Amino acid sequence: MAKFVYDFTEGNRDLKDLLGGKGANLAEMTNLGLPVPPGFTITSEACRHYLAEGSVPEGLEQEIADHLSALESAMGKKLGQADDPLLVSVRSGAKFSMPGMMETVLNIGLNDESVHGLAKQAGGNDRFAWDSYRRLIQMFGKTVQDIDGDLFEHALEELKQDRQDTDLTARELQGLVETYKGIVREQTGKDFPADPGEQLRLAVKAVFDSWNAPRAILYRRQERIPADLGTAVNIVAMVFGNLGDDSGTGVAFTRDPGSGRQGIYGDYLQNAQGEDVVAGIRNTVPLQDLERIDKTSYDELLSIMETLETHYRDLCDIEFTIERGKLWMLQTRVGKRTAAAAFRIAVQLVDQGLITLDEAVTRVSGDQLAQLMFPRFGKDGDREKITKGMNASPGAAVGKAVFTSERAVELAEQGEDVILVRRETNPDDLSGMIAARGVLTSRGGKTSHAAVVARGMGKTCVCGAEELEVSASERRFTAPGGIEVREGEVISIDGSTGEVFLGEVPVVDSAVVEYFEGAEPDDDLVRAVDRIMSHADSVRRLGVRANADNPEDAARARRFGGQGIGLCRTEHMFLGERRQLVEDLVLARSSKEGRQKALDALEPLQKSDFIGIFQAMEGLPVTIRLIDPPLHEFLPDLVALSVKAATGEATDKDRALLAAVKGLHEENPMLGLRGVRLGLVIPGLFAMQVRAIAEAAREVPGARPEIMIPLVAAVQELEAVREEAVKILQEAGVEALVGTMIETPRAALTAGQVAEAAEFFSFGTNDLTQMTWGFSRDDVEAAFFSRYLELGIFGVSPFETLDRDGVGRLVRLAVEEGRATRPGIKLGICGEHGGDPDSVHFCHEAGLDYVSCSPFRIPVARLEAGRAVLTQDDSDTR
Repeated sequence: MAKFVYDFTEGNRDLKDLLGGKGANLAEMTNLGLPVPPGFTITSEACRHYLAEGSVPEGLEQEIADHLSALESAMGKKLGQADDPLLVSVRSGAKFSMPGMMETVLNIGLNDESVHGLAKQAGGNDRFAWDSYRRLIQMFGKTVQDIDGDLFEHALEELKQDRQDTDLTARELQGLVETYKGIVREQTGKDFPADPGEQLRLAVKAVFDSWNAPRAILYRRQERIPADLGTAVNIVAMVFGNLGDDSGTGVAFTRDPGSGRQGIYGDYLQNAQGEDVVAGIRNTVPLQDLERIDKTSYDELLSIMETLETHYRDLCDIEFTIERGKLWMLQTRVGKRTAAAAFRIAVQLVDQGLITLDEAVTRVSGDQLAQLMFPRFGKDGDREKITKGMNASPGAAVGKAVFTSERAVELAEQGEDVILVRRETNPDDLSGMIAARGVLTSRGGKTSHAAVVARGMGKTCVCGAEELEVSASERRFTAPGGIEVREGEVISIDGSTGEVFLGEVPVVDSAVVEYFEGAEPDDDLVRAVDRIMSHADSVRRLGVRANADNPEDAARARRFGGQGIGLCRTEHMFLGERRQLVEDLVLARSSKEGRQKALDALEPLQKSDFIGIFQAMEGLPVTIRLIDPPLHEFLPDLVALSVKAATGEATDKDRALLAAVKGLHEENPMLGLRGVRLGLVIPGLFAMQVRAIAEAAREVPGARPEIMIPLVAAVQELEAVREEAVKILQEAGVEALVGTMIETPRAALTAGQVAEAAEFFSFGTNDLTQMTWGFSRDDVEAAFFSRYLELGIFGVSPFETLDRDGVGRLVRLAVEEGRATRPGIKLGICGEHGGDPDSVHFCHEAGLDYVSCSPFRIPVARLEAGRAVLTQDDSDTR
C-alpha cells in the first residue's frame, strides 16, 4: 500500500517532489539536530488523489491517526485534551515555493474546554489562551469554511477602537470569541466545530483545495509552475510566540535578498504569532534588535543561520518562533532574491568555497540577466500614471511624444529624446523606432510588429494600451480622465510593467550593458556578471549569433559576444527611399528590359549594405536571407491609391501602381507569393541579391557569407534557386554555403530530401509556429491568447517560448533526417525563440549548432547555453 504520511524524522530535502519544499526542509532541519517542533507531512500524492477523485485516498485517515498518536505520545498530551491540550498547525507546502498563495490554519485543537487547559499551560495566562482561540476561529472560518474574512476583521477593529491587539484584555477576547462563533453560525448555519479531530480533517482538506485557489493558479502561471504537482500538508506541534515579551516570532535571511550583501537581515516581533508579521498589524523591529531583547536566542539563531547556509550552500529564508526564551525553527527554504542579489551571491559562494563555478552558473538565469541589462526608473520622485498596456520589451524610456516616424527622426537628429506613439507600427516605422527611445502603441500584443522589432533593437516598448485614443493626424492621444497629450509633451514608459506616465520619470542606466559594450567591470555586481558569463562561455556547446540587418547592429552583436550573424533580413534594405526602385521593379515585371534596369539599380545598394555588414563582422559567418515578404508590403496602400483614383488626384504612375497592387492582392499574403516563390516568379530578383552578396564578399577579406532561401516547402524549389546561386558564386570566385530556412511544416517533414540541396538549415520558428498552430501572430494574441492562458491551454505563449510538443517535435525530426542525409549539415535557429531561455535549452537538447537572436539578447542566450550544459539532468529546472 502506498505511504501517504511521513514523520519529520523519516524525510529529507531530496524528497521535495513527495513532501513539498516545506516538509522536506523541516525533515532536513530535524535530521541536522536543529530545534524543530515535532510533526509529520501528508504527501503531495495524497493531494493529487484528492483533487482528482474528490476524496482522500484509502488509508490516509488511518495513517494520519497513527502519526498523530505518535506525536501525542512524544508530547505527552493529546490533541485538544481539555486539561493539557496538544495544539497543531496545518500548513501547505508545495515542491516550489508559493509564499502566501495557499492556506495555513494555526491552533487546531482549541474549543470551549481546552482553552482553559491552554491558559493553565501558560501559567494562568487567560489572555493568551483566548487570543489563540479567536485566532483559530478567524483563520478556520476564513480558510476552511470560506467565510468573508472582513467580517472577522470588522469585529476585531470595532473592539480595538484604535488600540493595539495586544491591549485587549482576556475578558474582551473571550467576548470576541463569542462574536466570532456567532459569525460562523450565521454564515454557515452550523456551530464552529468543537471536535479537534474534525477540525484537523477539515483543515487538511482545505489546504488540498487551496492548490486550486485563484491566487495559487495565477501565481503558478506567472512562475511557470506545473499545475499537476499538488501540495503536501504539514502537521506541526504548535509553539507560541505570543506568550509575552519573552516570546516572539520573526523572519531571517542569511544574506540580503535585495542586494546579496552579507549581513544580518530580517524582522522580529515580540509577543506575536507568525501571521502578525506577515499581516503587518504591528511594526516589527530589525532582527539586530533581538540581540538586546534576548541575546541567548539571538546567538543561537545566528549559529543556526550559519549552519543552514553552509548546509544548503545558498541564501536561506528562515521563519522562527521564540517561546519563553526557547528558539524553534518553523521553516527554511532557499530564499527568493533579486537579479542583482542572485549574481552577487553566486560569486560570493564560489569565493567561500561552498559551490563551484559550474554551480554558480546554474544559480542565475537569463531572465535575471535581462533584468539587469535594461535601464529602469529610479524609485525617487513623484509620477502620474495615465494608463497601462502590455510590457512588451523591458526598460525605461522618457521622451517627447511624437506620432510619425518622420517626426521621430527629425527630432532625434536634433538631439531630442522621443517616444514614438502609434496605434500600431508597420515596417515603414522602422526608422522612427530606431530614432525613438521607446515605442508606445494602443494596439497589438507581445508578438506584434512593435514588440518584436523593439525587443530586437533593445528598445523599450509598451503595446496594447487600449485606453489610449491615438490620433496621428491630430498629433495627440487622450487617456482616461480627460488627459490629453500633444506632440512634444514628455511622457515616460516602463517596458517592464507596461505603465505609462505623464512627464519625466528619472531613469537609471544599466552598468551591465555598459560592461557588455566594453566598459571595464567597476563594481561587485558587474564583476560577478563577468565571472559567470566567462564561465558560461567556457562550458557551452551552442554557438550564439545575432539577428542583424545593418552594420550598427552587427557591430553591437560582436561587442555583446555574438559569433556571427544567423539572420540578416534583406527586406529591411528595400524600405525608405528604395521603395521607389521596388515600385519600378513591379511596374516593369512584364518587361525584361525594364525589370533588369530596376534590378541593376538595386544591386549596388544591396552590395553596399553587405560590405558594411561583412566589415563589421570581421570574418565571422553571416547568414543572409534573400527577400522574404510579399511585394505588396513595399507598395503604396491599396485604399490610399483607390481614394486618389476616385477623387481624380491620381497620376499616371498612381494608376499603374493601383493596377499592380490589385494584381498582387492576396487574401492571405503570408501564405501567398513570398519567399522562394517570389524569387521563382520574378526572374532575376534572387540572382541580383546573390550577385550583390558575392561582389561584396570579394571586396571584404575574410567575408563568410551563407545564403539562405526562405519559405521552402519542397526540395525542388530549393534546387531551382540553388543552381543559379551556385553558378553566380563560382563565376565570382566566392565560396558560400547555400541553405534554407525550415519554417513550413512540410519542409520539416521532408527535411531528409531538403538536405540533399541544403548545406545548412536555420529554423524560422516564428513562421513555423504560426503554420503549425494555424495562428496568425499579428491577430490572435489580442483575440484569445489571454483566455487560453486563463484556461491553462497555454502555460506561456508559443510565440514567446518554443512549443516542444508540436513545433519542437518538427524541429527534432528535421534535425534527425537532415543529419541522416548530410551528416555535416549546419543547424541553427533564427526565430524570436533564439533568445528565450527555455527555448535555448531546447535547442541544446535537440542538437542544434547555434541559436541566433537580437543583439541585446545575445548575453542571455550565451548564459542559457552554458546553463543548458550544466542543468540538462536537473529535473527541477523550469
